[in-house]
Amino acid sequence: MNISIDTRIPFPRSLVYATYRDKLIELVPYMPNVRYIKVESRRQEAGQIYCVNQWRGGGDIPVAARAVLSENMLTWREYTTWNESEFTVSWRIETQAFTEAVHCAGKNRFIENGNTTLIENRGELTIDPKQIKGVPGFLTNQVALLVEDFLGKNIQPNLLQMSQGVRQYLEPQTKG
Repeated sequence: MNISIDTRIPFPRSLVYATYRDKLIELVPYMPNVRYIKVESRRQEAGQIYCVNQWRGGGDIPVAARAVLSENMLTWREYTTWNESEFTVSWRIETQAFTEAVHCAGKNRFIENGNTTLIENRGELTIDPKQIKGVPGFLTNQVALLVEDFLGKNIQPNLLQMSQGVRQYLEPQTKG
């Protein structure tokens, strides 16, 4: 499944980029589907910043999926590499459930357009049914489809929420 969503934020690129990168914890109140974000590590090396963050989402797991999906599906680890010279962030998500089966990664570009920033979110989500452990073999394809559907329905709205959150966070910060 391809992840492709563009958002616009009416603030300069350098400010938007730095807010995404450096103010993640402060953005949680603006994202209703996120319960918390914990920064596990952050280091700067050779002009790039490498972060590992643990996310805990909110929301409900659909009734039909509860037999195979658990609350662990709402927790994931995000690995990011921020390249300020290119205004990009490469990311990879590691789910807590079906870790070996779920592969989700991509790259976001922050593009300047006057005093507005266009954020291009691009990524891919794939589920390898052969790597789903603890489920009878004849069910793995169905479980893979359930997991992909669940994650797919949550990733894009979360990206939109984050952009809206950045906008709401910056509005009072820049009035003066």
